[in-house]
Amino acid sequence: MPLIVTLAAALGLALLLGYAALRLRLPALVGYLMAGMALGPHTPGYVADMGLASQLAEIGVMLLMFGVGLHFSVADLMAVRRVAVPGAVVQMAVATAMGAGLAVFWGWSLAGALVFGLALSVASTVVLLRALEARGTLESHEGRIAVGWLVVEDLAMVLVLVLLPALVGLAGTADASAEAADTPSLTWAVLRTLLAVGAFVALMLLVGRKLLPRLLWLISRTGSRELFTLAVIAVALGIAYGASAFFGVSVALGAFFAGLVLRESEFSHRAAEESLPFRDAFAVLFFVSVGMLFDPKVLLERPLQVLAVTAIIMLGKSVAAMGLVLLLRYPLQASLSVAASLAQIGEFSFILVGLGASLHVLPPEAESLVVAGALFSIALNPLLFSLVDPLRRAVLARSAWARSLDARPDPLAELPASTAERYLARHVVVVGYGAVGEQLVAALVAQDVPCVVVEQRRERVEALRAAGLQAVAGDATEPETLVQAHIHQARLLVVTVPDATDTYPMIRTAHTLRPELTVLSRAPNESEAALLVEAGVTETVQPGQAMAQVLLQRSLAQWAKGA
Repeated sequence: MPLIVTLAAALGLALLLGYAALRLRLPALVGYLMAGMALGPHTPGYVADMGLASQLAEIGVMLLMFGVGLHFSVADLMAVRRVAVPGAVVQMAVATAMGAGLAVFWGWSLAGALVFGLALSVASTVVLLRALEARGTLESHEGRIAVGWLVVEDLAMVLVLVLLPALVGLAGTADASAEAADTPSLTWAVLRTLLAVGAFVALMLLVGRKLLPRLLWLISRTGSRELFTLAVIAVALGIAYGASAFFGVSVALGAFFAGLVLRESEFSHRAAEESLPFRDAFAVLFFVSVGMLFDPKVLLERPLQVLAVTAIIMLGKSVAAMGLVLLLRYPLQASLSVAASLAQIGEFSFILVGLGASLHVLPPEAESLVVAGALFSIALNPLLFSLVDPLRRAVLARSAWARSLDARPDPLAELPASTAERYLARHVVVVGYGAVGEQLVAALVAQDVPCVVVEQRRERVEALRAAGLQAVAGDATEPETLVQAHIHQARLLVVTVPDATDTYPMIRTAHTLRPELTVLSRAPNESEAALLVEAGVTETVQPGQAMAQVLLQRSLAQWAKGA
């Protein structure tokens, strides 16, 4: 019974070692990786079925990407395109150059060096999602940038995996055929891949967006919970497999777009809730499968090489990503978060190394080095995330250059000089331009109530200004941002962000600048609503109510009091 034994051994040992890791104040995934090492072929004792474990891990990747799609709209993806697309492309190029240069220094062939560099350039989506979920920042601005960045990386990897034989041929490998090295063949392969990916995306956005929500609606009418759960899992895995089999798209991207189109359904939250236990269980199997690949002998035989590979993954990639985000005029917080997000490698790296080995361009030690780099970077990635906030505070406290960089002039961080007087006094400041904020602002504009939007996503601010609305880019917990929104002369502050933990510092900042300010806010539940009122919120709106409409009514009532 290889499947049953593999599942029982992997989940059972992961449970024990994950618990032990938590007791030692380490991330639980360190225990999962150790469980994989114990079950792998490089340690004594029972050896689990490697083929089955890798397939189970792939299911975990599919379900996790499906869950991301359920929370990540097309608008979110387009909103971060200006940082995610150039950032991912340049960062991959820089990391590939660093890895390839290191491999050439070791005496590897040029083709093998390029494959090795590419394997170090792409981060693991699974690791990123677990880190963001653990910190509760998956839906934050930095979380959206990081997820969008990795979606671009995954799309690039689809192209690389298709073109790798041709690229190896162009690098002059003797084993590659002349046809693979032929430029017209390479051009046709690029076009064919782009057309296939484009066809899949178009099919999902045009047909899937209508068909899949309708399917969930029909299943939900039966009243059967197990059928609904079955439908969600079948859609996630079925579309992921279909994307791979018919369009050449990775199963991870196929599952992501399945979740993306289901997000349009009114049952998206229920679909996310029903699939959560499956996502968690199979994500554990992914980390176990990574640990099974690790051969501890590489630490004794090639310690300096392991150290160099880990340094490229955790330092080289991070510094490159941080610099790119700063060059694109994003704040220090966003640059540090994205840098921590990319400081690891995972599933695509193993696929690339395996393909490189099959093309006979990589030496035998390449896989061990990549797996060792993945193991250390995955284990240390939660630590990097925990250092983001302390590091930012320390850098700002000790470096005048960092403070000037963090507070550098940004045309989107303040209202234009030509802003009409009605938006500078007796106006409504709306924090957040998500689904609720968008509806509220549209209704306020329709009622001819002057309002200024405060939004962290610079792309949203650009779009708002292009539409003729008043908006500033920045974090509403920072006094400078609210000052630029003229909070000291505003009549009302409305907080539409969903996370109450972000709301408290906003209230404190706003009341420090203007103690008598009236504040309305969303609240996730009754207990949080009571705490928000204690913190100084005048009125709250909870999920059971039509948030945008209730916020509009109360905003108009409060605004009219001061007329």
